[in-house]
Amino acid sequence: MEPFSPETSRPLTAPTTAQSAVPAEPPLSPSPPPRVALVYQFTHKRERSPFLSNPLLDLLQAVRQHGSISGAARQLDLSYRHVWGQLKDWETQVGQPLIVWDRGQAARLTPFADKLLWAERLAQARLAPQIETLRAELERALATVFDPRTQVLSLHASHDDALSRLLDMASQQAGLHLDIHFCGSVDAIRALNEGRCQLAGFHTRQFPGRQTLTARTYKPLLKPGRHKIIGFALRQMGLMVAAGNPLGLHTLTDVAARQARWVNRPLGSGTRVLLDEMLQLAGLEGPALNGHDNCQPSHAAVAQAVANGQADAGLGTESAARAASLGFVPLVQERYQLVCLKSELDTAAVVALRKLLASPIWAHTLQQLPGYADDQGGSVQAMNRWLPWWAFRG
Repeated sequence: MEPFSPETSRPLTAPTTAQSAVPAEPPLSPSPPPRVALVYQFTHKRERSPFLSNPLLDLLQAVRQHGSISGAARQLDLSYRHVWGQLKDWETQVGQPLIVWDRGQAARLTPFADKLLWAERLAQARLAPQIETLRAELERALATVFDPRTQVLSLHASHDDALSRLLDMASQQAGLHLDIHFCGSVDAIRALNEGRCQLAGFHTRQFPGRQTLTARTYKPLLKPGRHKIIGFALRQMGLMVAAGNPLGLHTLTDVAARQARWVNRPLGSGTRVLLDEMLQLAGLEGPALNGHDNCQPSHAAVAQAVANGQADAGLGTESAARAASLGFVPLVQERYQLVCLKSELDTAAVVALRKLLASPIWAHTLQQLPGYADDQGGSVQAMNRWLPWWAFRG
């Protein structure tokens, strides 16, 4: 039995009983928007998340999930009184009520608390690649201190869920630290060519033709004899839509014809190249999409915009859609591939990574991600086969 139980329908206040009356509390004073301080901790746990953690928001999410203070306390392994006290302290700090009960009904968040959760989820979805990059840079700086045998491999790459999984596995299985900087596919290959990294990660449609936008974008950046392509993964790309696909969107033509609100990826990203190419194949131009200029920096951010009702559809991975509890309409299978300079192919770090990508444990990891499949992981592929606009004298 909970030590406190609300007696009226009102925002969270101090607990009352039938035997003791509590004087009315003065209204909470509005506070200015909080400042944010980032901290990190050392851990041996291998549970990787692209998100930062905040105790207030974790608690609000637990209350929403369980509909009670006691349920939230059990999930977080805290006492009921401790959780109650935390909520009271935070209400004072933010100057807003956080929890409301209807008598006899489950506890629910106030509109302010709902808005707080929504804003934080959207911000973290937008910042997920930068958060992963920051964590990778910190781990790189510390890796040689804790284990001088650790090898470091610098990688600029388009953000990808499988690549985030690889980050931990490389450290565990191969003593290899991946120093990842997430950016658009085009920028990643440029960084490789300018000597700012050892590997680049980019993605294209399978076997794009010689006259496609993909060919025109990547041909000036990749040269046979200079670059080597390494197999990584296949992934399913499609429309991320609200659960149940209420607008019945199955193609880009549907999105344009119904003027569904679209959320896009920025120029320079591989997904933007893919979208513009698919629009050309459908006989459409970018402005045909309602929201073509509304851009988000990652698949997760696109998914969150749809989940929050800010958009009706966006192009992204099945993995990102499922993580946000969205519907997904598959459109095309993509090849995500790694590229290095020929001079780096046989270095110890690259060889260690290739062996890991060719292992059964990596293939099993990919199978756990919705929409992913192994694609001859770790093998070196002929550029004129995987990027068929190239001939040996092209």
